[in-house]
Amino acid sequence: MAGRIPQTFIDDLLDRLDIVEVVDRRVPLKKSGKNFTACCPFHDEKTPSFSVNQEKQFYYCFGCGAGGNAIGFLMDYERMEFPRAVEALADAAGLEVPREAAAFQEQPQQKKNIYTILEKAADYYRQQLKQHPQKQKAVDYLKNRGLSGEICRDFDIGYAPPGWDNLLAHLGSNDEEKQLLIDGGMLIEKEEENKLYDRFRDRIIFPIRDNRGRVIAFGGRVLGDDKPKYLNSPETPVFHKSKELYGLYQSRKANRQLDRLLIVEGYMDVSRWPSTVLIGLRRRWVLPPVPTT
Repeated sequence: MAGRIPQTFIDDLLDRLDIVEVVDRRVPLKKSGKNFTACCPFHDEKTPSFSVNQEKQFYYCFGCGAGGNAIGFLMDYERMEFPRAVEALADAAGLEVPREAAAFQEQPQQKKNIYTILEKAADYYRQQLKQHPQKQKAVDYLKNRGLSGEICRDFDIGYAPPGWDNLLAHLGSNDEEKQLLIDGGMLIEKEEENKLYDRFRDRIIFPIRDNRGRVIAFGGRVLGDDKPKYLNSPETPVFHKSKELYGLYQSRKANRQLDRLLIVEGYMDVSRWPSTVLIGLRRRWVLPPVPTT
């Protein structure tokens, strides 16, 4: 399709990609401290000087000076023109490349701030599972469902205690933070009543992480038989349900060379099986999709 690719889409695409995964598919990488290294694919060398920084989403060769982001790497490695490289990466990410400037209007700084507030929310829920006076009912529920402390740690499982404004009181100290919590789907706003309250209350909390490990949303499971059984974050500037798979980040973190994925129904199904099923299958991992109800 003719037309210019909006810069906002390019920013969004780079925000979703993990450059380590993009490079590793083409040039096998090895972990070295905080970075990943390999022999440079752009010049001959015996000692690895090619480094990929996952935090900064940037690659650089100390031997030949080649460097850039995921799009630049694909252009240089596969000798693609810029639009074709964007299309290839977008296709791998399950995105359609727009050609109209009206698409994807979220501001990059706003999204970064939402990521930050959601990470703080995840930390808050984790602490509540350890410290809240009513934590025991949540702990007992998880144990009864077969989830160990190790599994809860690996999946960052937490607890939203009873009450209407626990998270709001903890993180919403000013109007800016309240707005970020609203934008991130953590608060429900009733404008006609001028009320704000927590979306997740008295539930087991499952943080949903994107391909780069950032918290982008949450799922909450009731401890009893109340309805709805599962409650999920709404669509937000950083969360699009149809494009995410719960547990995929943890699987790739444990094994970057996945041969097969098995899809199962719920958060609990994957969370209680990693030590007995996933390790036994080695390169086969059982992952649930984000529930829609």
